[in-house]
Amino acid sequence: DQVKTLTDLKQIPLRGVKSSEPTFLDSVVKVGTIPSPTEVDHYQLFRVIDVYVSPKTEDLGRLTSQVDKFIKGTKLPEGVRVNLRGSVQGMRASFKSFGIGLILSVVLVYLILVAQFASWKDPFIILLAIPPGLAGVLLFLLATGTTLNVMSLMGLVMMVGIVVSNSILIVEFARHLHQEGKSLKEAVSTASRLRLRPILMTSLATLLGLIPMALGTEAGSEQYAPLARAIIGGLLVSVVVTVYLVPAAYLIVHRGKETNPQEAQA
Repeated sequence: DQVKTLTDLKQIPLRGVKSSEPTFLDSVVKVGTIPSPTEVDHYQLFRVIDVYVSPKTEDLGRLTSQVDKFIKGTKLPEGVRVNLRGSVQGMRASFKSFGIGLILSVVLVYLILVAQFASWKDPFIILLAIPPGLAGVLLFLLATGTTLNVMSLMGLVMMVGIVVSNSILIVEFARHLHQEGKSLKEAVSTASRLRLRPILMTSLATLLGLIPMALGTEAGSEQYAPLARAIIGGLLVSVVVTVYLVPAAYLIVHRGKETNPQEAQA
């Protein structure tokens, strides 16, 4: 009970057989401290020392990129490696799963549209707005200093759904007008003009609703900010693409069908 500090340990008295005066422990031994783990942990047969980090305000993606940058700039002794595990492993596995899921979702959406429109070309025109939307997501995340993480990938998938629905409004209406007897150019022009307002209204409402989440000013809201920023960046680009590129692509693909289907049958 009397030994509570290193000094107390050094002052432990030792009594010799021939000496009446006590001899202290530090006069016969060297007392000091050395770093040593209380237990030896192993991971996949290798000895490891775990360092646990729990970020409070920084998102996991940005923190991971900073740690990776620090590790790459650090010269490690021979035989020593630094690996990130825990939530980082789950996040990176989620990236791979989301990538596969995104590809599958685009393929499934295309097949559903093929069945709905009974055409292989029109669904392709509808999906043309997706690549520029993806570019808008990456540019907006880069401009806001947001890393690509699980939440931003979720926002990307949601953005794809919104972009596809906007494109369907124009393509479906242009096709309907053309089948009713309007020329191809007139049908596309009318569809673009009449569907412009609904597209802008729905997109603007979505953008305004996501701004508070994108700012991440409230406590705990910073983890959802990447999701909102991904959707905002994708919509800002895809709306312009939907209004201009999709109608132009529809004209190019169907330029050989200046007459409507009813006239062709007659």
